[in-house]
Amino acid sequence: MHNRALAALNLADEWRYQLLPVPPALFAETVRALGGAGFRGANVTIPHKEAALALADGASAAARAIGAANTLTFSRQGAIDADNTDAPGFLDAVGGAGRVAGRRALVLGAGGSARAVVWALRRAGAADVAVWNRTAARAHALARDLGARAVASAEVGGADLLVNCTSVGLAADAEPFKELPLGADALKEFSTVVDMVYRPGGTTLLGQARASGCHTVDGLEVLVRQGARSLQAWIGRPVPVDDMRRGARG
Repeated sequence: MHNRALAALNLADEWRYQLLPVPPALFAETVRALGGAGFRGANVTIPHKEAALALADGASAAARAIGAANTLTFSRQGAIDADNTDAPGFLDAVGGAGRVAGRRALVLGAGGSARAVVWALRRAGAADVAVWNRTAARAHALARDLGARAVASAEVGGADLLVNCTSVGLAADAEPFKELPLGADALKEFSTVVDMVYRPGGTTLLGQARASGCHTVDGLEVLVRQGARSLQAWIGRPVPVDDMRRGARG
């Protein structure tokens, strides 16, 4: 999707986005060498997001609060700056902060993507952000860190926005309602359902949500939006989100 955008901007001769598989043991050494090798920036994914923040010379308020970075920028002087575009990318995908302000949200999961989503919701003025996780202690820790509240399965409900940040749904034959704290019938309570998981054909959760009349957003749209934020930071100009979306959806 990045190379599709670069081609649309007539920058394909000057810029190129490439995959660099890096084992954890070589992550810090590799990243510190990228600036000198001509790289302007890098996106970072699991399992390197916390390590990316730790090795950076500077970090945005979002990255520090979330505790992870997915975007690194290399200066000509050799400094590494860390940011987290997962949070604003999520807001872009759901229609902007105005679509979140004053609303009640339920976030499922307590990993890195959940931390980004909760931080974004709180910053955008959500009236209430509840967090559920199969391991209750992790939900309580996230809620304490980011100003949300942890809930048990029996307390799930009463929200406008549902965001699935668990890995449930990655498999084609996944049955999400066996592992999540709500049934398919409960989806009609939500006006919007976001599934951070993305897979060809969509997830069962989003399919059920659409059948219940919910507005839905899939994880691929969030991926596109956070990627657009990263690319714009590197090249210093607006990027064609529609081209990136077409590239991502293939």
